[in-house]
Amino acid sequence: MNIKFLMPCLLISAMAFSQASVSGYVYEDSNKNQKKENREKGIAGVAVSNGVQVILTDKNGRYSLPVQDGQTVFVIKPSGYMTPVNANNLPQYYYQYKPNGSPADFKYKGTAPTGALPKELNFALHKQNESKNFDILVFGDPQPYTEKQLDYFKRAIVNEVKNTRKNAVLGISLGDLVGDNLSLQKPYADVMKEVGLPWYNVMGNHDMNYDAKEDLLSDETFESNFGPANYSFNYGNVHFIILDDILYPDPRDGKGYWGGFREDQLKFVENDLKLVDKNKLIVVSFHIPLEHKNEDNFRNSDRQKLFDYLAPFRNALMLSAHTHIQQQLFYGKEAGWNGSKDLHEYNVGTTCGDWWSGTSDDLGLPTSTMRDGTAKGYSFISFNDDQYKVKYKTAGKPDDYQINLYVPKVVPYPVKTSAKILANFFMGSRKDKVEYRIDGEKWEAMQYDETVDPSFAVSVFKWDTTQTLFPGRRPSNPEISKHIWTGDFSRKLSLGKHKVEVRASDMYGNQFTASEEFEVQNQILIP
Repeated sequence: MNIKFLMPCLLISAMAFSQASVSGYVYEDSNKNQKKENREKGIAGVAVSNGVQVILTDKNGRYSLPVQDGQTVFVIKPSGYMTPVNANNLPQYYYQYKPNGSPADFKYKGTAPTGALPKELNFALHKQNESKNFDILVFGDPQPYTEKQLDYFKRAIVNEVKNTRKNAVLGISLGDLVGDNLSLQKPYADVMKEVGLPWYNVMGNHDMNYDAKEDLLSDETFESNFGPANYSFNYGNVHFIILDDILYPDPRDGKGYWGGFREDQLKFVENDLKLVDKNKLIVVSFHIPLEHKNEDNFRNSDRQKLFDYLAPFRNALMLSAHTHIQQQLFYGKEAGWNGSKDLHEYNVGTTCGDWWSGTSDDLGLPTSTMRDGTAKGYSFISFNDDQYKVKYKTAGKPDDYQINLYVPKVVPYPVKTSAKILANFFMGSRKDKVEYRIDGEKWEAMQYDETVDPSFAVSVFKWDTTQTLFPGRRPSNPEISKHIWTGDFSRKLSLGKHKVEVRASDMYGNQFTASEEFEVQNQILIP
């Protein structure tokens, strides 16, 4: 028997059996009933994908794609159009092809068997007015582990956002929608519908099926509740890409997870961006940030490929969460980035803060300040054509609360102290300018200092020194913050009360201020 001849034949036969094709139309659903009627015309030049290949519809709005078991076929929303949304405001732009359904032995269920492919798979779109100037909301890690914590999220974030969302047209959650308990994904979606915006979701490492034996199956429950974990869409002059950047199980040893992308994901990004105008702003959202000190956190080769795909574009922005701190990350040539200017990654602060820790605030909710001293909250991104500006909103605080000051309440006279004035500018980076003055004198530059936030450290130490436990949970230990500036006390200060003012100018030209009072008192010597 000719084994060499037989084996390729078997492989070809198996591939033919497992791979089918699907075709249909992307059409303008004028009556929004999600059924293509004879009078409803197809839309030409719309991108459709199977998660790897990306093609454009022909002049009649028709497409045809190969599809394999487990793949999702989806339309890439073009600017000026919108897909249907379901009762929870989740966009409905995809069809999951899982003829046998998700694995039946998973703890948390996935997709029921879909059976054979439909004879025609059509995608409905309807026209909508889209300005090139628009806002979006961005949430980092809601991450409720219990129904009680989901209620915290609703009361602390969602109830507020219903009033603060203003001109936002859509929202993105950057993963860890829940905390391992995937049965909370649907209740999370029920809560999120109250925001009243179309909402796109990223998968996080706490949204995975931990009983998956291969990464392709780690998102089964996520996909059943939210759709594909890798997709893209357009709004205005912005092209958004959503990616799952968690490799689970870790391909190195089969334990835990590793930051990175599968080859099919990278191929999707490559094929997707080939069809995108180079003058568009590209916004890529994922969960685990790309910055790392060693390859234990993120696979270098995957990061480099993503950089290479983005480099031809004039403007790009990356969004991540995961760390439960907030930081502005910039990549240049030393990091393998070859674009015309540094690539910006905004590692977004979390809506759950420090995992719903700390004592209660004025609303009876956990203060949950993050380990770098950033207050829990959410972000707005304002787009103007292919430019963007980001603004952070602290939950439960006014819009202009952007800086937390740490100022000693009293200093000795004559003033000879090593105590410092510290400003934690939540959205800051070493590129920003932060100044201070005392009693209205001349503005002076503060020194950038990567250190812990003493205000947060004090709040943690209270838990360690109390004789009676506080309600709630002890916060995590402080971590180095990348947005703290320090200033010295003037030695010329007189006895009495004084006022220190701080102003911070960010990378977008915005200016924020904060102030605090302190007192100079006569030094008391030990007799």
